[in-house]
Amino acid sequence: MDRRTFLLRTLTLATTAWLARHTPMALAADMGSGAATRDLLGRQFPDLSGGSHRLGDWRGKPMLVNFWATWCAPCVKEMPALDALSKLHPQAQFVGIGVDTADNMRKFAAKVPVSYPLLVAGPGAIDLMRGMGNGPGGLPFTVLLDKDGAISHKVLGTVKEDEVSAWLKSLGA
Repeated sequence: MDRRTFLLRTLTLATTAWLARHTPMALAADMGSGAATRDLLGRQFPDLSGGSHRLGDWRGKPMLVNFWATWCAPCVKEMPALDALSKLHPQAQFVGIGVDTADNMRKFAAKVPVSYPLLVAGPGAIDLMRGMGNGPGGLPFTVLLDKDGAISHKVLGTVKEDEVSAWLKSLGA
């Protein structure tokens, strides 16, 4: 990716993140995103320790996937709430996918640790998000998958803890 494309994508993400902060919205759960979900579950992502994880390995229980970045203020703001929810719902797998560099994410995690895995996707995650119904590619973007890997709920913008908790309970977590 050339520098101009990177800067345009970064500006787009920053703008949509700001908009999402002020207008969070639940997105329709289906929207023909089956192929994108299969792609997400089939991909390997590096973690902050140098290991690698395939999201599909966590299939069999509900999974909350949160796309975020260290430079996204609403993303940073919601991380402690997501961490608390992950502890409240141990039957669900929580995963943070960083639209950022591993270096930035490691520095961030040293200051704001979370108990769930943080995986690195970089700017390539934007296409994944768009495939799952996040047209603008904004952050934060949260997808809740059922135990079979089908999308149950999606939220563009900061999540509401009580809603996510209710959704997780409805999925048996």
